[in-house]
Amino acid sequence: MTIEDLTLDLTQSIDVNADIEDVFRSVLHRLGEGSTNEKGEPMPVILEQWPGGRWFRDRGNGIGHLWGHVQVIKPPVLLELSGPLFMSYPALNHVEVKLEQRSGGTHVEFRHRAVGMIDPMHRQNISHGWKHVLDGVVQDCTPVAPRN
Repeated sequence: MTIEDLTLDLTQSIDVNADIEDVFRSVLHRLGEGSTNEKGEPMPVILEQWPGGRWFRDRGNGIGHLWGHVQVIKPPVLLELSGPLFMSYPALNHVEVKLEQRSGGTHVEFRHRAVGMIDPMHRQNISHGWKHVLDGVVQDCTPVAPRN
C-alpha cells in the first residue's frame, strides 16, 4: 500500500452569480436538510450550525450515522467539517468550503481531504458526489425565469 492509497485530496470550485450570504445559506442547506443523492432523492442530513455541532443522518428509530462535526463556522466565508463522513471504516476526513465575494458573484472553493483505508469505490465516485452538491448550490442561487 502506498501513501496515495491512504490519502485523498480533492478540490473543486464554482462561481455563483449571487451574493455571498445567499450562497453560504445554500451550502448549509445542501450539506444539511436539503441534501439529495445523485438521483435527486432526499437524503436529509442534520448540520448543527455551531463549532462542535454534529453533522449526521437521523434515520429514525434510533438509527443514524455520524458524518462529522463542525470544526469551524465563520458565516459567510468559511465552513470546515471533520469526521468519518460516509466512510464506515478507518478514515478521517476534512471538508473545507471557502467563499469569497467577487465582482458579479461569489467564488466557492471546496476541498475534501482524507486519510485512511479509503474504499476504491468511494475514491472513484467522490468527485461526482461533491459536484452534485455544488451544482445544487448553483441551482439554488440561480433566479428562475418567469413564465409567460
